[in-house]
Amino acid sequence: MVENGHGHGHGHGHGHHHPPSAAPPPSIIHPPLGAARGPAFPPSEQLLQLNYCIHSNPSWGQTVLLAFQHYIVMLGSIVMIATMLVPQMGGNHGDKARVIQATLFMSGLNTLLQTLLDEDFPSAHQRFLHTMRAIQGSLIVSSFINIILGFSRAWGDFTRLFSPVIIVAYICVVGLGLSGRGFPQLGNCVEIGLPMLIFLVVFQQYMKHLHNRAHPILERFALLFCVALVWAFAALLTVSGAYNNVGNKTKLSCRTDRSYLMESAPWIKMSYPFQWGTPIFRASHVFGMMGAVLVTTVESTGTFIAASRFSGATPPPAHVLSRSIGFQGIGQLLDGAFGSIVGTTASVENVGLLGLTHVGSRRVVQVSAAFMFFFSIFGKFGAFFASIPLPIFAAIYCVLYGLVAAVGVTFIQFTNNNSMRNIYILGLSLFLGISIPQYFVMHTNLVTGRGPVNSDGVWFNDILNTIFSSPPVVAMIVGTILDNTLDAHDSREDRGVPWWVPFQHRKGDSRNEEFYSFPLRIHEYMPNRYL
Repeated sequence: MVENGHGHGHGHGHGHHHPPSAAPPPSIIHPPLGAARGPAFPPSEQLLQLNYCIHSNPSWGQTVLLAFQHYIVMLGSIVMIATMLVPQMGGNHGDKARVIQATLFMSGLNTLLQTLLDEDFPSAHQRFLHTMRAIQGSLIVSSFINIILGFSRAWGDFTRLFSPVIIVAYICVVGLGLSGRGFPQLGNCVEIGLPMLIFLVVFQQYMKHLHNRAHPILERFALLFCVALVWAFAALLTVSGAYNNVGNKTKLSCRTDRSYLMESAPWIKMSYPFQWGTPIFRASHVFGMMGAVLVTTVESTGTFIAASRFSGATPPPAHVLSRSIGFQGIGQLLDGAFGSIVGTTASVENVGLLGLTHVGSRRVVQVSAAFMFFFSIFGKFGAFFASIPLPIFAAIYCVLYGLVAAVGVTFIQFTNNNSMRNIYILGLSLFLGISIPQYFVMHTNLVTGRGPVNSDGVWFNDILNTIFSSPPVVAMIVGTILDNTLDAHDSREDRGVPWWVPFQHRKGDSRNEEFYSFPLRIHEYMPNRYL
C-alpha cells in the first residue's frame, strides 16, 4: 500500500515506483430487515390504547351503559349453562328460571367481593332438587380448597414459577379452550348468529371510523346496538312463522319465545341460603367437585392476568393472585349456601369485553353487579333479557374469547422470540393444551360420566378426568414443567424472567401498590399477610 509512510520510504530507496495495488472493496454492513422495512416496536408493560384504565372512570351515563353491557355478556354464559344442565338434572322451566336467578345473584355478590374485596326417585323434579342439594354440599366442602390455597399463600408461591413463556400459551388457551361456546353454538341458528357476528365486527371496527363523533360511541356500545338489532330480527322471524315447520333443536335455538322464562319466572324473588333444601354431603360428589375447584383456580388465575393487561395495569403480584383465589373460595362457599348451579369463577367473556370497549374501569364492573342484583330479584325483567337466543351470545363470544386468547400473545414481547427453546415450549404447551382435553372429552361417556381414567378409585378418576379436560390446566402444567426444567438457569433472559420477577414481589415495582391495594381503606382492617 502506498498510503503509509513505510511504503513511501521503500519506493524512494530503489529509485522507482511500483504501480499502486487495487484497494479491497469496503465491507458493506447490512441493516436488519426490520429496520429497512419499518420501525421496531419496543415492549410495552401496559397497554397504551385504553380510553380508561382501572383507576379512571367514564361519565356516570357511560358507566351505567357499559355496566349493563357487562351484565348482558355475563347473562349469556349463565343462561347457556342453565339451559344445558337443568333439563339433564330433571328440572323444568320454572327450575331453570330459579337457577338463573340464583346464579345471577351470586355472580353479582362475587363481583363485588372480587372488586372490593345414584338412586331412583319418584319424579324428575325431585331428582332435580336432590341434584341441586348434592351440588350445594359439594360446593361448600370443596370451596375450602381455594380458601386454603389462597389465604395460606401457597397458590401465590406456586405462581412464582411462571414466566412470560408460560403465560403466553396459558392465557391463549384460556380463550381458545372455550371455542365450543362460540361458532358451534352460533351454528345452531346461522341466520341469527352469523349476522350478529358480522354486524359486531363491522359496527365496532369499521363504522367507528366514519365520523369522529361516532368513534367513541360505536367503540364502546356497538355490542348493545347489534344485540338489539339482531334480537328484533329474530323476533320478526318468530312472529312471521319462519320457524313453524322446523325441528325442535332449531326452534330452541332460533325462536325468541322458546326459553319459557317469561312465563316461568316470578315477578319478585330473593335468593336465600339453602333454598333448594338441606345440602347433601357425599364423598363421591365432593371429590368430583374438588377436581372442578382446582380447575377454576387455574382458569381464574389466567383470567386475572388477562384482565390486568386489558385494564391498563401491570401483571398481578403473587400475593394478589393468592388472595384473589382465597376470595374466590369464599365466593364458592356462598355459591353452595345460596344454591348456585355452578361455582362462580372469573368471567372470561367480561375480560374480553374490557378489551373490546377499551374501558378497564373498576367502577364499571362494580356497577354491573348492581344490574345482576336487580335482575336476579325482579325475575320478569331478568327473564326478558335472558330470552335472547343463545346464538346471539355465541357470536359475541367468538369475538370476546378471541381477544382474551390474543392478549396472551402480547406477553411474548418480553421473551426472546427467536429462541428455539422458547418456540419448543410454546408449541408443545399450546398443542397439548388443546389436544389432551379434546381426547378426554371425546372419550367421556355422557350417560355414566366415565372418562379415560377408569381405575377402581372413583374419586381418583373424577379428579383426574376433570383436571385433564381443562385446556388451561394442561397448558399450564406442560409449560411450567418444561420452562422450569429445560435449561431454565441459562435461559433466564430468554424466558423474560428479569422482566417478570419484579412484578411478583410486593415491593418489586412501584406500581404494584397503585394497582393492587384494597379500595375503600379495607387494607386497614386486613392482616398484612393477606394484602
